[in-house]
Amino acid sequence: MALLIPALLLLVVFVASVSRMVWLSLMTPDGFTMAADRHFFATPVYRQVLFTTFRTARLVTLCTIALGYPLSYLLSQASIRVGRILTILVVLPFFTSVMVRTYAWIVMLGRHGLVNEGLQAMGLLSAPLGLLYNSSAVLLGMTYVMLPYMVLTVYATLRGIDPNLLPAAHSLGAGSWQTFRRVVVPLSLPGVLSGSLLVFLLSLGFFITPALMGGPADVLLAMLVEREIELTANWGFGAAMAVILLAITLAGVAGYYRLFGVSRILDSNE
Repeated sequence: MALLIPALLLLVVFVASVSRMVWLSLMTPDGFTMAADRHFFATPVYRQVLFTTFRTARLVTLCTIALGYPLSYLLSQASIRVGRILTILVVLPFFTSVMVRTYAWIVMLGRHGLVNEGLQAMGLLSAPLGLLYNSSAVLLGMTYVMLPYMVLTVYATLRGIDPNLLPAAHSLGAGSWQTFRRVVVPLSLPGVLSGSLLVFLLSLGFFITPALMGGPADVLLAMLVEREIELTANWGFGAAMAVILLAITLAGVAGYYRLFGVSRILDSNE
């Protein structure tokens, strides 16, 4: 029981923080009001930021699936020694802060960075490309940060597949592609769905990478909350935006589970 005390304290702090945020968003010196929420949805700029936030999170999720699934499959099929080395390489970025990794991309993609200088040195460019401060840079940076989450989640599912199923499929006349498409992919679907949900939720609240690598059109809601509180000290409206993001996120998660039946899929594979 004593081991649960730190977790319970953390839960209490979390609930208290969220409750305080909801209180700030709804209460003013004049009493209860939802004026901040109405102002948010009535202002086109704020609606556009909300749309950009979810669009960016969706694109990052799709990119991590496209890049992470092949890598996860390669890890699951590699020998024990090679698999350990590749796993260490996947986990290694976690030992460096997100800010340091983001600045590394800035050094590489800047107008005088490694990419532009290298292409100009090879005579492929006459002038440096604008690789930073746009949506592509934000997508690249966020995908790089989120990729290990997808890889590790899908890899854990692939490693849990019974290895006898693949020879059994081959013995029944299935080729390599058919075995992959009709055996491996369906059984790895819970990992893909879980990884997608994890990456999507983390991307919704992302701040550092889009703030450093994005342009004026790439403002996400977390950045807007920070600016509202830091620059104008408007805690009520900043809290209201955070509550709106939290509410929409929770509704999206509930719809995601209902649409894809993630819980049923996970239960059927235990």
